[in-house]
Amino acid sequence: MTDTTTGPPDGTAPPTPSPPAHTGVGNPPSRAVPAQIPGTQEGSGGNTWRKLRRRPLLVLTGSCVLLLLVVAAGPGLFAGWFGNGDPRVCDIGRSAEGPTAGHPFGFDIQGCDLYANVIHGAGTSLGVGLMATVCSLVVALVLGCLAGMSGRLVDGVIARITDVFLGFPFLLGAIVVLNSVPSRNVVTVALVLVLFGWPAMTRVVRASVRSVREADYVVMARSLGAGELHIVVRHVLPNILAPVLVLATIAVGGVVVAEAGLTFLGVGVESPAISWGLQLASAQNSFQTHPHLLIFPGLFLSFTVFVLIAFGDTVRDALDPRTR
Repeated sequence: MTDTTTGPPDGTAPPTPSPPAHTGVGNPPSRAVPAQIPGTQEGSGGNTWRKLRRRPLLVLTGSCVLLLLVVAAGPGLFAGWFGNGDPRVCDIGRSAEGPTAGHPFGFDIQGCDLYANVIHGAGTSLGVGLMATVCSLVVALVLGCLAGMSGRLVDGVIARITDVFLGFPFLLGAIVVLNSVPSRNVVTVALVLVLFGWPAMTRVVRASVRSVREADYVVMARSLGAGELHIVVRHVLPNILAPVLVLATIAVGGVVVAEAGLTFLGVGVESPAISWGLQLASAQNSFQTHPHLLIFPGLFLSFTVFVLIAFGDTVRDALDPRTR
């Protein structure tokens, strides 16, 4: 019988053949690629920022939001840039006078410059919106992460408390609470709006946390001995902040509308504060004879809410992987 085995005469194993060199035809030979831990790809933040900058609508709405913030801070930080004098300096002889040279929005019932009042009102309305949204977001992040990372008992308790607050009609609850406080200033109104604004955000945070708590990088960090707080701060929060921040951006517009509505009903911010809601409330009885008193504050309010909601929608679409 003939032995067909080929190899060295000493019986050792034949050497492993080296991979053929790539000749330029067909696919090149595969090479080992170092594995990466999900969620830790290098440069992902820079890629996301580049993708956001390529969306013209996002750049446009973001620029408008930045301009609104500058206008809101204008009376305090950029005095003289947007204002038209002191909004509380009035001339009763020019009561409800229409737009004239140097006074593009005219005068209100007390003879105060309406343009100056609208500009100063931006600080109050946006201040309430930002303060209430930031506080609601902080509460939602704490309770949502606690509910999403904890067991059934803690999760169930937080869920039931959230359901109780969601059961209150927002407008009715805010009116009842605001009528029971001694003074209604920017901080008071913002805190009342936080009282009824955190449950919806908490549900979103809880759902986002539960969707990533069993991810590979979280399980790996836990197996390496990382504590729950470290896992939440280093791995969970960075992966849920995008949808939560989008929701918060959209919520600012809703809070601004809520403050204006409550103030229009007489239970929001009180004088001597200056807000768009107060201007709309004072102009409701003279709209037919002096429409400019209601048109200009209403336009600023509508534009602000539209820009904030549009900015949040464009950010959400930009971060949605299905639209990339």
